Amino acid sequence: MAITRETSTARKNGEEEQMEKVYEIYIKTTPERLWKAITDPEMRSKYNFGVRIKSDWKPGSRYESSHPAGPGPLVEGENVEVDPPRRLVQTMRALWSDDVKREGTSRVTWEIEAVGDSCRLTVTHDQLREGANEELYGGWPMILSGLKTLLETGELLTTPGSLMYATSSPSTGKR
Repeated sequence: MAITRETSTARKNGEEEQMEKVYEIYIKTTPERLWKAITDPEMRSKYNFGVRIKSDWKPGSRYESSHPAGPGPLVEGENVEVDPPRRLVQTMRALWSDDVKREGTSRVTWEIEAVGDSCRLTVTHDQLREGANEELYGGWPMILSGLKTLLETGELLTTPGSLMYATSSPSTGKR
């Protein structure tokens, strides 16, 4: 199994409880190649349902993700911490539907650790409201499995998400 761990925890943050989702995957690649797959728009679109990411990858800079068939950005945020090829911390504001827009901003942390001839990638999606819309984080297993397949075999992985984006407009689809 590609995804080895998914956890959800609730914490008090003032009045509101928050949760986090943690995904861990091992990929036979180098940290540099993994970093490129995360930050290069063309590579990322291959495992992220055709969605491209655009940024200059500097701390404090903006990024935005969009699909060529979409009317506008699907996700936007800020690159909070950029430490190639080890760590990327980004805020995330989903824009693909009114329901996810109401969830506000969350945070995604990508951590890369070399393990022999492979890498451990840990993706933590946190600052999510307890009970947040599952569309915000439900696509991570498909995205990360697609990333692993692409880097290890050079092939694209067919997932429900990739099929949905191949047949429908991303403005109505889920992540």
